[in-house]
Amino acid sequence: MTTQQPRMTIGELSARSGLAPSALRYYEELGLIHAERTAGGRRLFPRQMLRRVAFVRAAQTVGLSLDEAREAMAGLPVDRSPSAAEWAPVAAAWQTRIDHQIADLQRLRDHLTGCIGCGCLSLGKCALYNPHDIQGAEGPGARRLQSSFGREKSMSPGHHRP
Repeated sequence: MTTQQPRMTIGELSARSGLAPSALRYYEELGLIHAERTAGGRRLFPRQMLRRVAFVRAAQTVGLSLDEAREAMAGLPVDRSPSAAEWAPVAAAWQTRIDHQIADLQRLRDHLTGCIGCGCLSLGKCALYNPHDIQGAEGPGARRLQSSFGREKSMSPGHHRP
């Protein structure tokens, strides 16, 4: 005899996760979470989707994009919680990512006081961002800050990091 795991409606998952139903539908569209459908088309989410939603939110907190979260979860089981061995490679990758972000934030903190009164981060003497405006050829915006924080993916299609 097989026992069916408890299922949650989208409203229940929304209430438990703190995300709007529209966000959960978007997560499902991206393949971050999965639902079964009733004959009437109603979504029923396995309870372990709460863990996957928490994973995505944690990923976003450390600066991962939804695509990166999906890639990280690709090797994790969908139908159950991951084992310690299954989780270890994901945790190791996150630790590396977090270490880089900490270094970027410390560098920003250490040079931030020199930016008071400037605001534009484009003066030739700016050690933090853009000495001599050498980044101007790469396009608009704070190029080094964008790449340091993984935002180069949000640039317009014609721009890329060398």
